[in-house]
Amino acid sequence: MADSILPEEGIPAPPEHLSLPGRWRVAVQRCNAPDIANADFITRWLVIARACVFSMTLTSGIIGALLAAELGGHFGWRELGFALLAIIGLLAAHATNNLINDYVDTRRGVDTEDYPRGQYATHPLLGGLTTPNRLLIAAGLLTLLDLGIMLYLASVQGPLVIAFAVSGFLLSMGYTSILKRFALGEITALVVWGPLMIVGTYYAITGQLTPNAWWASLPYGLIVASVLIGKHIDKMEEDRKANIHSLPVVLGQKRAIQLLKASFLLFYLLIFVLVFQKVVGFWILVTVLAGWRLRTVWMVLSLPKPKEKPENWPVWPLWYVAWSMYFNRAAGLLFILGLVFDIAARVVFGQ
Repeated sequence: MADSILPEEGIPAPPEHLSLPGRWRVAVQRCNAPDIANADFITRWLVIARACVFSMTLTSGIIGALLAAELGGHFGWRELGFALLAIIGLLAAHATNNLINDYVDTRRGVDTEDYPRGQYATHPLLGGLTTPNRLLIAAGLLTLLDLGIMLYLASVQGPLVIAFAVSGFLLSMGYTSILKRFALGEITALVVWGPLMIVGTYYAITGQLTPNAWWASLPYGLIVASVLIGKHIDKMEEDRKANIHSLPVVLGQKRAIQLLKASFLLFYLLIFVLVFQKVVGFWILVTVLAGWRLRTVWMVLSLPKPKEKPENWPVWPLWYVAWSMYFNRAAGLLFILGLVFDIAARVVFGQ
């Protein structure tokens, strides 16, 4: 999902008016693409792997790298290389998790034509984009890539790289098979996209651990968890029928929406605590500029979900997750910008 999920952004251009890069951009933005059945190889696999949600993983990786530059001391070409490898590994792991999730949920009968996963985008298996064997082969190849990156970074920075990578893998696989069924999926997202990805990247670059990196990883991890809360609100009825006890199923819709709102407020509370405790510099406060989006999201969450698909809304029946991602995108980008400003201020002014 991306900013263009919102109705005022309009719909994609007809297939004949889109270049290959245009098709790729739509696949990354919309979770789908025009004429997907006849799409090129890259467009098809961007849709299959759900590249539309990779922005969260990319943001976590970049935050980890910037924290390494701000808190970890020297950051040169060698460290930049480690950062790129770590981020590639995170994206490969995220893609693997999405492929396995679709495979397992289809085998178990959770993903069906009537389930939201098969409605907002073409399902890899139900939509005939690939076969179960090819899905597993792709997941296997991505896992081999991750394994190679993990072993290399562990050889130069230390065995804790393996601990971070394996912990993330186990939690991701556990989410698919167990955790999301027992109201633990949301906290899993916070841990994976916060401490594991951000601090794991920090360690892969610096070979060190610091309490400040752990604390600084929490705000973004929290609003990734909020996206999952929104997604599970959208799927409440279907999950209940499938015996999946996500947190919104356990809490009920009203309380789940209240929790979603509270997660946004807690994000800002954590930001102010980080500045007050001098974990990061005050420039991180640029994230308050995402408040204009939060105001819109807050108003939408205070109203009932539309009974019918709004005009030009490309990911129906998803609703709450789209608005959660709308805030996540802006807040994550501004978080990154704040860290960049902090680093620049330290370099230029010695702050």
